[in-house]
Amino acid sequence: MAEERLIDFVEQVSGGTRLRVEESLGDGFVRLRTEEAERRQAKHDIRHVEDAVCEMLRNARDAHAERIYIATSREGDRRCLVAIDDGDGIPKALQELVFDARVTSKLETMVEDEWGIHGRGMALFSIKSNVQRAWVVSSAPNLGSAIRLDIDTSHLAERSDQSSFPELKRNAEGRLEVATGPKNITRTALEFALIHKDRLQVFLGSSSEIASTLCAHAQRNVSSDVLLFCDDPESVPVVWRLALANDAAELMMIAASIGLDLSERTAHRILSGQIAPVSDLVSRAQATSRRSGGGVNIFRDSRGLKLAPEDIEAFSREMEKAFEGLAERYYLSLTDLPRVQVKGDMITVRFPIEKE
Repeated sequence: MAEERLIDFVEQVSGGTRLRVEESLGDGFVRLRTEEAERRQAKHDIRHVEDAVCEMLRNARDAHAERIYIATSREGDRRCLVAIDDGDGIPKALQELVFDARVTSKLETMVEDEWGIHGRGMALFSIKSNVQRAWVVSSAPNLGSAIRLDIDTSHLAERSDQSSFPELKRNAEGRLEVATGPKNITRTALEFALIHKDRLQVFLGSSSEIASTLCAHAQRNVSSDVLLFCDDPESVPVVWRLALANDAAELMMIAASIGLDLSERTAHRILSGQIAPVSDLVSRAQATSRRSGGGVNIFRDSRGLKLAPEDIEAFSREMEKAFEGLAERYYLSLTDLPRVQVKGDMITVRFPIEKE
């Protein structure tokens, strides 16, 4: 305590300068202390709410998550974000330390992706430096994680249009990408999901929608024995826990334990099936684009179908045999072999005929 009071006194007397500067170089130049340089970098790394969303997704990916659930809501200037995943998890002893600078699980490796370098141990520190509160709500090794952020949007801004859902297109290389839409939370999460669609899924919605989705996924993937005979919800993976609830009160309690705020009425609506689960973001984007007529099928190969000439000839012979019954009943005859044409994703067979 005496040391803390001394530091506070020095801060007040010097205006904080002495604690921020390691060395004065003259002519107004100084060398900052490591802590001050980190603090300034952290403020720069997270400049919008969407940046925080991206860092949460990257963290879950690096923890080998296959499913990431982002629950988000806003009341006035307060934005709440909860990231829940089925990744490696964080030991209890480290759940506060992971928000310190330079704390990382990537001693031997770092990741350089579309958003820059990841693995410096600065992502969660940067987030915590820019939000009102950031904490690990629940996590354990091999049980996944639930991390919650409470954000003051008057301090950390977000895009003004959070309701627009983007549409997809294919770029020149045939890769799917976002065609239109503001760079809001949905677009940030969708762009991440598109890049990693072969290794993970991202689900985005309100707290009630994500709770409903977690219940549905757990009920499909967890054996009835686990659900019936579990005495300790914290021994079950975070993404399965809501399926343990027997009534609305228990659903509210378990949801709160993983960072999701539900009212009793909402809990009843989830249990009665009135709040539908959400699809993963890539599937939702595909459906939205298809309805608007401006999108593409993400599961369709951008290359046209190609058949070998010998396969076309063999198929034509098969079609000739198949035609014989029809020709006999309707007194028809072929004037040539059936013509097989391949165009795009369609095979067309034409039968040149004449009547007898």
